Amino acid sequence: MSDQTDDPTIQVLLERLVKFRLPRTLDIKKRVDAGERLTDSEIGFLSQALEDAQAAVKYVARSPEVHALGAQIAQLYEAIVHKALENEKRA
Repeated sequence: MSDQTDDPTIQVLLERLVKFRLPRTLDIKKRVDAGERLTDSEIGFLSQALEDAQAAVKYVARSPEVHALGAQIAQLYEAIVHKALENEKRA
């Protein structure tokens, strides 16, 4: 990645993403893809993750590589919400 990812804030955001957010997000995606509904805890997690992502935009915008990663994560959240909505409608 570029020198812009040497920014300590970006480093912390990436570390949090890799160690905490992404594993839980992928677990949630697996559950909704299997037809399960989101729990209150999962809804809270996704809500907080989206709020944090909005707050991080000013840092992510500085680095094209991190910006592209952020766009992929946003697509992942969108896919989860879309599938969860389908699951709710079937319930």
